[in-house]
Amino acid sequence: MVTGPVQQPSLVARSRVPHPTGPAADPPPVGLPGEPRPAGLAGDVHALGRAVAVTSTGPRWREDVLLRLGPVRQGFAEHVRATEGPTGLYRELLAQSPRLDHGVRLLTREHAVIVAAILAAQQIAERPGTHPDELRHRVGHLLRRLARHRRRGADLLWEAYQTDLGGET
Repeated sequence: MVTGPVQQPSLVARSRVPHPTGPAADPPPVGLPGEPRPAGLAGDVHALGRAVAVTSTGPRWREDVLLRLGPVRQGFAEHVRATEGPTGLYRELLAQSPRLDHGVRLLTREHAVIVAAILAAQQIAERPGTHPDELRHRVGHLLRRLARHRRRGADLLWEAYQTDLGGET
């Protein structure tokens, strides 16, 4: 049972994941040297945004974008399992606050849309003839959807645990 706002750690050490085509490589820095980087899905989304924002668009750029899409896809799949699973957060929220049903259904529908947006961005990134602007547009669309979903989820949690309507327990 959740008794208060659910918080994820904002900063943690991340393990190195081996690159599929070779040995493990250090990811390029996200911020200034020595600054901690966000953990989990938030950090992966941030790294994807920085990879897309790079002005050079050589072959390595497309590979970097593809490399950053993988962790976003995996992190979002884990998010879906943690929220929609049989012991997931949404089930617990609905058990404690049935009034949140509409918000939970909305977030659940967004999961399918975001998964499709991730796959579309990956397919475009894998196509060698794709113009860089098209890839930037598609990834930008994905990043906006993820940001909106994160905001809606945070609003739902705030409503669940900070709004006291009385009579619900």
